[in-house]
Amino acid sequence: MKATKKIAALMLALVLALSMTACGSSDKTESKDTAEAGTTAAAAEGDTTTDSGSESGKKFKIGICQLVQHEALDAATQGFIDEVTKEMGEDAVEFDLQNAQNDSNTCSTIVNNFVSNNYDLILANATPALQAAAAATNTIPILGTSVTEYGVALQLSDFNGTVGGNISGTSDLAPLEDQANMVKELFPDAKNVGLLYCSSEANSQYQVDTVKAFLEKLNYSCKLYAFSDSNDISAVTTTASAECDVIYVPTDNTVASNTGIISNICMPAGVPVIAGEEGICAGCGVATLSISYYDLGVTTGKMAVRILKDGEDISTMPIEYAPNFVKKYNESVCKDLNITIPDGYEAIKSE
Repeated sequence: MKATKKIAALMLALVLALSMTACGSSDKTESKDTAEAGTTAAAAEGDTTTDSGSESGKKFKIGICQLVQHEALDAATQGFIDEVTKEMGEDAVEFDLQNAQNDSNTCSTIVNNFVSNNYDLILANATPALQAAAAATNTIPILGTSVTEYGVALQLSDFNGTVGGNISGTSDLAPLEDQANMVKELFPDAKNVGLLYCSSEANSQYQVDTVKAFLEKLNYSCKLYAFSDSNDISAVTTTASAECDVIYVPTDNTVASNTGIISNICMPAGVPVIAGEEGICAGCGVATLSISYYDLGVTTGKMAVRILKDGEDISTMPIEYAPNFVKKYNESVCKDLNITIPDGYEAIKSE
């Protein structure tokens, strides 16, 4: 009887021990599952990476107002975008490219929209775009490009190379005296030079006035032929080609958009055109002393990176200029006009 009770007591103790062991194992498993779930949730909550690509996580917005679509301005815009993207990463910057279709009022509408959306920087490609941007904001950084003379464009009487305020940029100004000397080099026997330009573009007026003075020192008789917009180009060019031996056109956006009209008038008349930049020369000119507008855009892009990424103060940044100028000629036009180009000129590559 006593043996039976001992056996029963031992069996009861064994059952109790097994029950406690099972309970402990269950608690540990639950604790482990809870800890793993908590770790996963914490990791998910801590994963706050952005797609901006910038160290600060900010995605910059740059508004680009381009006056009109033509080869030179297109190249400057592309150079700017390529350089900023290369230095800051594709995901760090959002570009809003707008074309004003050669209308100053549209430039104003475009840049006012950039301002109302509080963009981080504005690229103003060409003088009217710069003027519109300057009128729209004095706080958002503005970089100009394809602007010939900032003092003239912004009516600064004391311009010394740095605009100040919220404006800086790059200039496409070529050595105008050297362009005048090019006329003398290629056409020493010419007597009359016509200067064809758009009177509504302040920088075009500046260029022809300056070149005219240099040409007159070289004993040429010069006359200005101004048109107010594209509707007048044909009539004014016809008059100039009838009265002049050579025509000079500056870096002029309206001319650049209408080189076909000028070529169709000057070529049959046998009147050569010296152009202020390569794009115009490719369309209607004989020769030019020009810059690379793509490289000019790259230089402007470097300035944008210094402002947005490095925090450089735009008010202290001087206007930058193209470092290199190349003598170029239009091979097909020279052949048609029977003009021999001396050594030292580079043929313009056809598209």
